[in-house]
Amino acid sequence: MSTQARFRAGAIGHTGRGNFGHGLHLGVVGVAGVQPAAVADPDPAGRAAAQREIGAANAYADYREMLAEESLDIVAVCPRYVDRHEELLMAAIDAGCHVYCEKPMTADLATADRVIDAADAKGLKIAVAHPNVYLPQLQELRRRVADGLIGTLQELRGTGKQDRRGGGEDMLVLGTHLFNTMRYFAGDVAWISGHVTAAGRELAPGDAREASEPIGLIAGDAITGYYRFEGGAVGTFTSRANQPGEGRGFSLQLIGDRGSVAMRGAGNDFVIARHDHWAPWDGIDGWDPLDLGAAELHQDGNRLAIEDLVAAIDEDREPLSSARSARAALEMIHGVYASQLAGRRVAMPLADRGHPLARLRT
Repeated sequence: MSTQARFRAGAIGHTGRGNFGHGLHLGVVGVAGVQPAAVADPDPAGRAAAQREIGAANAYADYREMLAEESLDIVAVCPRYVDRHEELLMAAIDAGCHVYCEKPMTADLATADRVIDAADAKGLKIAVAHPNVYLPQLQELRRRVADGLIGTLQELRGTGKQDRRGGGEDMLVLGTHLFNTMRYFAGDVAWISGHVTAAGRELAPGDAREASEPIGLIAGDAITGYYRFEGGAVGTFTSRANQPGEGRGFSLQLIGDRGSVAMRGAGNDFVIARHDHWAPWDGIDGWDPLDLGAAELHQDGNRLAIEDLVAAIDEDREPLSSARSARAALEMIHGVYASQLAGRRVAMPLADRGHPLARLRT
């Protein structure tokens, strides 16, 4: 932290109700120009631990008191549980704070629209915890792909962890990282076609349910999404429950007309296959490690996100993983459900901003 901090930062958590997310509050530590000033958590033990971890001078049981008393510039909205995100985000925005928020940012698109409109009205920035795009190795890969590393980017293949959460929960909890990364390389989505089944049958009333944590409605144990990007590339996402490999398939593959790059979902391992067509039986040597230079670990993403948020404030630009990016990633999830229920591909942006699965809930 700079000895002349320009930004006072606070963190909102709720131990036992989403906690401090995936360590979002730690992102305010060690960032030049940022002073960790306060935390809020209704749980006394959790509050004391978070205060100690970031070295904050003050701690509050009620986040509203923190926002009223502290004159903060940046607030981390940390709980994994989404059911109070709108309340917390709007309170931070009303207090004039820029925000770093756990993903998913909201449970539906209508809520995301309201949050974005409120932040825009006050000229505030919202960054969302999709760490991959903050990693220097991902940024270097994007530069190399744009420079022709694998020729023209034609296809992106995403695969979830496909563990016990396979299907709807995998798509929402982990797929959202892949969707945000897909858009980082390929841009906006023009239309989506999706197929979702539960126990081998098409979705039916009663199939919609809450995930194991309150992060929004999910459905299905086998999902395939097909995406057409406006730039011409296509993408797929696949997740089936209880597949072998203990989640080792969590990955994104970028396929061009001169080669392919595959990355582990957390963005720490990369391999490349160079070819002028995809035919392994023609003697292609296979996959080789791809060195992308200086690298950061996935868990460093929170600090990198706060550094980028500070830069976005200074430069008056969108954060690398902005509220709009988070909304677009959520739309790639909801578009799969909307397509399944409509029996056809659906155009982006979705006209109906409510949750597509709401009609299936009994």
